[in-house]
Amino acid sequence: MSTTSRLPEADLTPIAVEPPVRRSPRGAWARVRRVALPFGSLLLFLALWQLLAASGTWSETLVPPPAQVWDAFIDVSTTHDGVRGYNGTYLIEHLGISLRRIAIGSGAGIALGVLFGLAMGTVGWLRSLFEPWITFLRTLPPLAYFSLLIIWLGINEEPKVTLLAVAAFPPVAVSTTTAVAAVPRSLIEAARALGASRWDVVKDVVLPSALPETLTGVRLAVGVAYSSLVAAELVNGLPGIGGMVKDAANYNNTPVVLVGVIAIGVSGLIIDGLLLRLERTAVPWRGHS
Repeated sequence: MSTTSRLPEADLTPIAVEPPVRRSPRGAWARVRRVALPFGSLLLFLALWQLLAASGTWSETLVPPPAQVWDAFIDVSTTHDGVRGYNGTYLIEHLGISLRRIAIGSGAGIALGVLFGLAMGTVGWLRSLFEPWITFLRTLPPLAYFSLLIIWLGINEEPKVTLLAVAAFPPVAVSTTTAVAAVPRSLIEAARALGASRWDVVKDVVLPSALPETLTGVRLAVGVAYSSLVAAELVNGLPGIGGMVKDAANYNNTPVVLVGVIAIGVSGLIIDGLLLRLERTAVPWRGHS
């Protein structure tokens, strides 16, 4: 008696092949546009600048052409004719000294602003006590109290750093106070009902809720500190990018003034972009429902 073994039948069910993922042309165009538009606007600005300088409406002392500003940039960035940069210091060194002043001054102002904001946002009578003074300080231009800082602190680093700290303090304090006061009471009560201590409520509920607005205040504070940089370096500001701008303006050296202004603006854009990246990393939920 013979037996035949049956082979298992092959599964002839067709396998579904997923189509290749195609990138949306709209998304690719959006990425190209995000780079092309700023670059195009820069080229347009340079072309208009060149046309204005070549028109002869103003002298080159007032409106130097872009090529002359580029030559000034090369001069202050290198050693030329035995002269090292501007006033014996390269442009990058001027900028680095000013950035150090901004980091120390605005860092102190931001830290103090966050502490005051947390205190005023959680304790009502502290807000009533300090908020008018912070508003008063926020409305003062830096030059209004810089002379006092020079009288009190001298002409070295102290008045410069203090001015930048005072300029950076109010935006952070106001934004943090508003953010802390806007934390939903239901979240705080729920945390307390679960046995959270006062510190736990602040650490786990108040700070995460207030963090987005606080980081926005930090960006504003750094911007205010940058706008106060030239004022902070009006007296004994060399070396320093603001001091370089002020000193060059005294001699009608417009190309060097423009180099300093552009250096301040570009470094400010870079730092603001880094702060924006930090904000997106620290609070990824912002802007999402």
